[in-house]
Amino acid sequence: MSLTPQHAASLSAETLVVASGRPPRERDEPVNPPIVLSSTYFGTGPLGDGDRGYGRYANPTWDPFEEALGQLEGSELPGLLYASGLAAVSSALSLVPAGGVLVMPSHSYSGSLVMAAELAQKGFLELRTVDIADTEAVKEQIAPAGPDARPASMLWLESPTNPMLGIADIPALAEAAHQVGAIVVTDNTFSTPLVQQPLALGSDVVLHSVTKYLAGHSDVVLGALVTPNPDIRAALLHHRTIHGAIAGPFEAWLALRGLRTLALRIQRSQDSATVLAERLGTHPRIEGINFPGLANDPGHQRAKAQMKGFGSIVCIQVAPAGDLSGPDAADKLVRALQLWLPATSLGGVESLIERRRRHTAEPLSVPENLVRLSVGIENVEDLWADLKQALDTLDG
Repeated sequence: MSLTPQHAASLSAETLVVASGRPPRERDEPVNPPIVLSSTYFGTGPLGDGDRGYGRYANPTWDPFEEALGQLEGSELPGLLYASGLAAVSSALSLVPAGGVLVMPSHSYSGSLVMAAELAQKGFLELRTVDIADTEAVKEQIAPAGPDARPASMLWLESPTNPMLGIADIPALAEAAHQVGAIVVTDNTFSTPLVQQPLALGSDVVLHSVTKYLAGHSDVVLGALVTPNPDIRAALLHHRTIHGAIAGPFEAWLALRGLRTLALRIQRSQDSATVLAERLGTHPRIEGINFPGLANDPGHQRAKAQMKGFGSIVCIQVAPAGDLSGPDAADKLVRALQLWLPATSLGGVESLIERRRRHTAEPLSVPENLVRLSVGIENVEDLWADLKQALDTLDG
């Protein structure tokens, strides 16, 4: 590719999203990497390191995105692209040894929690869930006291958490995990590498649902993992190859195309999220708000220390209105919107909204009236006007 590791390290993330993963600078080479649609590759000798061989092992269309994401996360090794975010979760969880201990946030992406719980039910691992924002409580789960207590094999971090937006003290928790030999995996989907770099904070593996901000247009389903550790990467690559959760070349190409505008999209959506959170936080129909950019948010100071911004997700709890309970008022709010799109997922150019407990897999500790807003790149005053008119319907 066109950027050496040394050159990439000297560039800002805003430049890397545009410049990384380009073809070589040679006469008549394309500016953008082409899509390679092949299930197999020519060869007559034994397959070895560096050989593509077969479409489940490698595809040239994956390489530019994997290189770009690795450089964005501060790794000298390219990332690994997967068929979905949950495929990446599955691969990361495969690093837990048989019978090992997994410590995971009680408020995590529901798919991660469900997968971990199912593995625990089958006896493959022991699952301990904890409030990831409570540093001392997490440390107790990583290295519990007592002669028969077992230390963690893996610490799973998600910061901010989905959907409660809790902020973990990543450096302190990573240090505690490494003291007992545990691997640290951080889901960086909400922040992206432009806002937070978990590897620099002590994590061993970074996870992304590429579906969200990295691809950014609500048109692909992909996941990714990044690690600077060659042994861990080899284990993850083996798992992807053997379990077959590979990305389609067209989806990989779309994800790289979306990545090019990540810096612009993040800047716009973060700025708008801050404005909307400040206004929503004082609205009489809102009884609670979660957004680390607010000075009174419990995670504000920690987020300031670890992040370059506060993300583009805002969560509100809708107050009861008249005969409507909080959950019913939340549903009425969502139905009354005309610009915001009631839909799951997040991180696209369009602003999405949903009451999270409509998902049966969502943890019961998530309030029934909690509504998650994924702020897009529309004009912030238009977004606010739509929210305001929908909130006004709760008085009718």
